[in-house]
Amino acid sequence: MAAVPAWTRVDTRLRREFAFRDFSEAFAFMTRVALLAEKANHHPDWSNSWSKVVIELTSHDAGGLTQRDFDLAREIDALAGP
Repeated sequence: MAAVPAWTRVDTRLRREFAFRDFSEAFAFMTRVALLAEKANHHPDWSNSWSKVVIELTSHDAGGLTQRDFDLAREIDALAGP
């Protein structure tokens, strides 16, 4: 968890909420995350409500967290910026 300090662990998932100025900014972020996820063949569970995006990562095929979740979380953090 030290490698992804902005994320919280909830049971067998990593979870993070992102806040943006508006829906367009949130949707653009989701599009960039979708491209990362597709490239990694590792897809998040997520939701969007206007300017807020909630992402949860888990490796369904492994029944919990794996290195893939932490790797994707770091890549998502890099997209989100400071």
